Amino acid sequence: MRCLVGQAFCSGALVLLYLSLFSWQPISTAPGSPDYLQRGWQRLLEEGESCADCQPDECPAPRGCLSGVVIDHCDCCWECANLEGQICDLDNTNHFYGKCGENLECRLDLGDLWEGEVPEPQCTCISNKAVCGSDGKTYLQICKFQEAAHAQPRANLTVSHEGPCEAAPHIISPPYDIWNVTGRDVIFGCEVFAYPMASIEWRKDGTEMFLPGDDPHISVQFRGGPQKYEVSGWLQIQRIRLTDEGTYHCYAKNRHGEVAAKASLTVIPPDQMNLTALHLLRLPHHQEEDYSEAEDFDDYY
Repeated sequence: MRCLVGQAFCSGALVLLYLSLFSWQPISTAPGSPDYLQRGWQRLLEEGESCADCQPDECPAPRGCLSGVVIDHCDCCWECANLEGQICDLDNTNHFYGKCGENLECRLDLGDLWEGEVPEPQCTCISNKAVCGSDGKTYLQICKFQEAAHAQPRANLTVSHEGPCEAAPHIISPPYDIWNVTGRDVIFGCEVFAYPMASIEWRKDGTEMFLPGDDPHISVQFRGGPQKYEVSGWLQIQRIRLTDEGTYHCYAKNRHGEVAAKASLTVIPPDQMNLTALHLLRLPHHQEEDYSEAEDFDDYY
């Protein structure tokens, strides 16, 4: 295609042709990503097809680049690389959407598409193996570690070894307080991250033995997941009675330690249901519970 009118017109025409051929969709960026990480037709229209003479001294310094930096499409200035999950240029250039950062590659996944959905190339981590950081935390893959390292440059984080860090369990999702009417079923849940894998046990205040004991209306379940190196446990009480009211504890332990979280069960007789419901409606809609023994695992993701 030759430019007969002018460089700007030609650039715009090429963009429109690209959009019509590839059914362009609005650009999506990772949640919370800064505006300067966005790529697409707007940048192409502003910059045009050609590159001016490179003046490195005039290049702005990229900041907050969680996935490292890459050279821009003019091979002149450094700019932030695209994060995992962001749209990228499938030909491994840095001309339209942008180039993926360290340990990332641009892939086009044609699976799991909704009907009529247009596939988009996205930056994907080259490894799904967990790594142990020098901060003693487990990162589910090298790209998550990399983001943490770039976010805290003063911490000088390094990879201690491949595979998860061995440590005491961390409770990701503790059980929550429950109130219900006699005769109903209730379930407490508890999700734990641990390596080596943790065991989960349940106990009620005032009792010495772990549940379910010999009580036929109480049962416990345990399985791996939902994520890597996680385990989930449930305590189910069928047809609850007034005697089931109390505080229940989820205990998770492995050879490195033990952690616990608690929640209460309030049992309401049917004849008090209306009064109790009125009282609950007068309470604030959201109340924070103090799980002082539970550990927060947000930093591991």
